[in-house]
Amino acid sequence: MRISKWWMAVLPVAAVATLALGADTAGVVVWKAGDLKAYQQKLAAKMDDKKVASEKINDFGNHYAMVAHREATGEAEIHDTWTDVFVIQSGEATLVTGGTLKSGKVTAPGEQRAPAIDGGEKRKVAAGDVIHIPAKVAHHLLVDKGKQVTYFVMKVETK
Repeated sequence: MRISKWWMAVLPVAAVATLALGADTAGVVVWKAGDLKAYQQKLAAKMDDKKVASEKINDFGNHYAMVAHREATGEAEIHDTWTDVFVIQSGEATLVTGGTLKSGKVTAPGEQRAPAIDGGEKRKVAAGDVIHIPAKVAHHLLVDKGKQVTYFVMKVETK
């Protein structure tokens, strides 16, 4: 088979262009299901006295990813500039959103925590559920005795 001189000149340019287009993947991260699942055991071994552990797994500037594991109800919280996206990996909990923090205290700039929420809407959440919590919305995960929940979190700054 004979290839014309025109194709001989075009093929290397097309190959480089294809590689360049495909190579522009800087910043792409894929978290494999098995790797996220492994955090359940890893974090269970690192739980604090409140029966919660979390680990930041990537930081992208205006957003970051983490994994959290709870074997008891934690604190309610509200963030002034951070939107939370949760993907429940395993277990179950009751999510309370809205209402107001009960005896809330500032724990960091733009962040408050409290033992509970007054008012709010309760929803059962379980493995596979995806949750979007906008900035300035109080939220609280309630974990029943003997239960656990592990979830992936993407925190996005929304000034």
